[in-house]
Amino acid sequence: MAKKATPQKEDKKEIDLNLNKENSTETFMTTDQGVKINDDTNSLKAGERGPSLLEDFILREKITHFDHERIPERVVHARGAAAHGYFQVYESMSKYTKAGFLQDPSLKTPVFVRFSTVAGFRGSTDLARDVRGFAVKFYTEEGNYDLVGNNIPVFFIQDAIKFPDLIHAVKPEPNNEIPQAASAHDTFWDFISLTPESMHMIMWAMSDRALPRSYRMMEGFGVHTFRFINEKGIAHFVKFHWKPLLGIHSVVWDEAQKISGKDPDFHRRDLYEAIENGAYPEWEFGVQIIPEKDEHKYGFDLLDPTKLIPEELVPVQRIGKMVLNRNPDNFFAETEQVAFHPGHVVPGIDFTNDPLLQGRLFSYTDTQLSRLGSPNFHEIPINRSVNAVHNNQRDGHMRQQINKGQASYHPNTLGGGCPYQAKMSEGGFASYQERVDGNKVRARSQSFMDFFSQATLFFSSQSKPEQKHIIDALRFELGKVQTVAIRQRMIGLLAYVDKKLAKEVADNLGLEVMPVEGLLNHNFGADANPEDYQNHKAKQSITQSPALSMAGSAKSVQTRQVAILAANGVDGASLKKVKNAVEKEGGQVKIVALTNGAITDNKGNSIPVDMSLLTSASVLFDALYLPDGEQNNKALQQDGDAIHFINETYKHCKAIAADGAGAELLNASYVGMKIKDKANDNPGVFIGKSSNGSIVADFVSAIPTRFYEREEKGKVPA
Repeated sequence: MAKKATPQKEDKKEIDLNLNKENSTETFMTTDQGVKINDDTNSLKAGERGPSLLEDFILREKITHFDHERIPERVVHARGAAAHGYFQVYESMSKYTKAGFLQDPSLKTPVFVRFSTVAGFRGSTDLARDVRGFAVKFYTEEGNYDLVGNNIPVFFIQDAIKFPDLIHAVKPEPNNEIPQAASAHDTFWDFISLTPESMHMIMWAMSDRALPRSYRMMEGFGVHTFRFINEKGIAHFVKFHWKPLLGIHSVVWDEAQKISGKDPDFHRRDLYEAIENGAYPEWEFGVQIIPEKDEHKYGFDLLDPTKLIPEELVPVQRIGKMVLNRNPDNFFAETEQVAFHPGHVVPGIDFTNDPLLQGRLFSYTDTQLSRLGSPNFHEIPINRSVNAVHNNQRDGHMRQQINKGQASYHPNTLGGGCPYQAKMSEGGFASYQERVDGNKVRARSQSFMDFFSQATLFFSSQSKPEQKHIIDALRFELGKVQTVAIRQRMIGLLAYVDKKLAKEVADNLGLEVMPVEGLLNHNFGADANPEDYQNHKAKQSITQSPALSMAGSAKSVQTRQVAILAANGVDGASLKKVKNAVEKEGGQVKIVALTNGAITDNKGNSIPVDMSLLTSASVLFDALYLPDGEQNNKALQQDGDAIHFINETYKHCKAIAADGAGAELLNASYVGMKIKDKANDNPGVFIGKSSNGSIVADFVSAIPTRFYEREEKGKVPA
């Protein structure tokens, strides 16, 4: 019998899959060249409040690497929507600035505006809880001017050297790329809990401002302090604002999550359809102007991007209006390829030494080189200046301009000395002559060290419903954090903002409010002295700023979406009456029925259906009308989706009206239990007969309002 062969053990060397994996525990931070880093938090400046220096190889290496991490999608602001339009100034601003587009009220300056979320990839939802980008490219006769801002007037960090860290923390976690377009995870809150300068921005990001109802209904801000310079060379500090004429409005968190599933393109669609329908979005351009002599007048530093100037201290002057009146012809060619840069300025507008702004001035060009693949990105049609371009820059990938002549340098005689340098009197740009003195240091000005007072001001200025939403947002976000120590640190930081806020969040998380150990000594360089950073909270000259709350924002029915639930047998007169009333005020009405196609009213007339209950949802509308008609309402009472539509509308605090037999449908929902015999105690719910009462007028006027008082009455299951 043959002997059974014994398998021979193969003498193979196992491939070590960990060879190229970095183990960063218990190690010093270094540059990519292996040089140990002493301060990863402050860029190199000429003096604590001076400009950032080009020789800062640590800043440049870190941001260069960050700018090139993803190709070709934007690392941040990847998901956007945009539109063309124009800007007109109301009166000449020559007293403050020589910028040409701010001089002539009869001049319409073309603009291209891009709105975006920050954290998500291109395929993410529009309704993520996030900051929104608000970038405006002015095609002025003096060259392109880009005002690249957000819908929040402050930012998370004070120095650009921390921007890669912030975005790495908020992006999906690198081990599993989860979660998408969300900050509710460990790495983000780990970073924030160790970065107390972020607390003001956190209050905004957890507020309703991070859930706008529409791009058309949110403010825009330049974030940084810039300079206006007039013909005499006199400078003023300036903060830029965009004020929407439709007012500032938001959705609630439950609604945002559901919209993300029902229509992740909600904001894109809203902007596109509004313009196509001729309801052109409008914003007024506002400025806060501060004389240079008042630079140190306030209890905060004008160069600190985590601070705002309360409007009660420096009112916003509305100096012009922007109208968006044309959609892009091609999304990729325009919306995707547009290249913004805060360094694209025109004479009369200049920079300050804000260390976040200084880093952006380097970063944006570097980003465009990576994303658009060439130094010639300015030749892409959407980026072209309307002013002719003449210089000695040549060649490069995808060059389009054909330069003639022998000379491509300056000075020259072979080209007749052309192109010439322009004198200031001929429109030449000259940087503001600011005196700068200081040692080369990696440090932060003591005037930046108040991390909490404006966070407190913001929270204190919110209405009670807005404060509740901030508390609920923090409970949700921190409830998603798996590491208890991170939650505990955040509770400690929140206590510096508002003790009641911290207590309410802590109770929900099952934690105690405890002081944070080593709050300020871990994040300012290895040799930082904690005693230098103990000014936690400066005394503010005001304790309330109504302008920070959305509660008093202007209300408009214009472009609001109203759903009418209807079925066969609907009272045609009831339906027509409210439809006409809504459309007269500029709102839009959609007939939502059991099926697509058409329904027949009580007179036998055919009414086209806009959406079926299968393809619509209450979260896509601003208000709900239940028309009269016995047959109509009996059919809808039998449909669970119709009942859910009503419950959800009520839950999200929107206006509801029930005409005649529509009250029976309302009573068949859970809402009926809430309002039974208490109609007057349920704001935003209107019951009556459209034929002989004011129900229609009352309903229409209530359409843009959210009745947050309902949140105190207990939740509706929906």
